[in-house]
Amino acid sequence: MEAINKQTAGDKLHALQKHPGSLILFLLVVLAACVTFAVLIFLIAYILIRGVPYLTPELFSLHYTSDNVSLMPALFNTIEMIFLALILAVPVGIFSAIYLVEYAKKGNKFVGIVRVTAETLSGIPSIVYGLFGMLFFVTKLKWGYSMLAGAFTLAIMILPLIMRTTEEALIAVPDSYREGSFGLGAGKLRTVFQVVLPSAIPGILAGVILGIGRIVGETAALMYTSGTVAKYAGAMESGRTLALHMYVLTSEALHVDQASATAVVLLVIVIGINAFSGFIAKKLAKKTGE
Repeated sequence: MEAINKQTAGDKLHALQKHPGSLILFLLVVLAACVTFAVLIFLIAYILIRGVPYLTPELFSLHYTSDNVSLMPALFNTIEMIFLALILAVPVGIFSAIYLVEYAKKGNKFVGIVRVTAETLSGIPSIVYGLFGMLFFVTKLKWGYSMLAGAFTLAIMILPLIMRTTEEALIAVPDSYREGSFGLGAGKLRTVFQVVLPSAIPGILAGVILGIGRIVGETAALMYTSGTVAKYAGAMESGRTLALHMYVLTSEALHVDQASATAVVLLVIVIGINAFSGFIAKKLAKKTGE
C-alpha cells in the first residue's frame, strides 16, 4: 500500500514538473492558503495582545456603570438576540429550502424568483436593513427600540444565508437515500423528515453557525432597531449587544482599552460556538452514518 502511495505521489510530482503552468498554479494555491492562515493568526494575536491586559474583574460586574463599563449586560443581550433571531429565521429558512428542493417542480419559475430574491437579500448592506427595521418595526409597528425589533431585522438578514446553505445541504444528499425510503413504502413527508433532513444536518448547522457569526458581529442594523442602552433588556426593551457595546466604547474614545478587552471576550465566544457546533455536527454525522 505504501509503495502504491509513493508511486502516486511520484506521478503527481512528475506531472507538475512536466507542466510548468500546473506547478505555478500549485504554488499560488499554497501561497494563498498560507496568507489566509497568517492573516487569521495575526488578527487573533493582535486582539489578544491588545485586550487581555485589560480583562479586569470590574469589566465583568453584574451592572453597567460609567466607571466599570461592564460587558455583562451586553453579553446577556447578545445571547438573547441570538436566541430570538434564530427562532425566527431557522424554521422559515429550513422549510423554504425543503420546499425548493423536495417539493417544487424542476424549472419552476417561482423557484427561480425565490433564489434570485434570496441572493439579492444577501447582498444588501446591513445599514439598509437597519433603516428598514427602524421605519417598519420601530416606527410603523410602534415596537420602539427593542430587542424584538432587532431580532426581526437580523432574522431577515440571515434568512437567505440559512435557506441557501440548507438547500445545498439537501441537494448533496444522494438520491439513493430517497429511492430506498420510497422503496420501503415511506411517504414523501416521512422520507424528507426522517431520511433526507437528518443526513443534511451537518450542512444545515454550517449555515446556522454563519448566521450566528453575523448576529454576533452586527452593529449597524441594531443601532437603529434595538438601541444602545447598557442594561439587561427584555424582548420589548432597548439594549446593546457586545459588538454594539464595543462600538459605543470606541466612538466615545474614553474606554478604548475596555473595548479591546470586550473584543477578546467576543472572540472567545465565537470560537466556542464554532467548536461546539462542529462537535455536534460530527456526532450527528456519525450517528446518521451508523
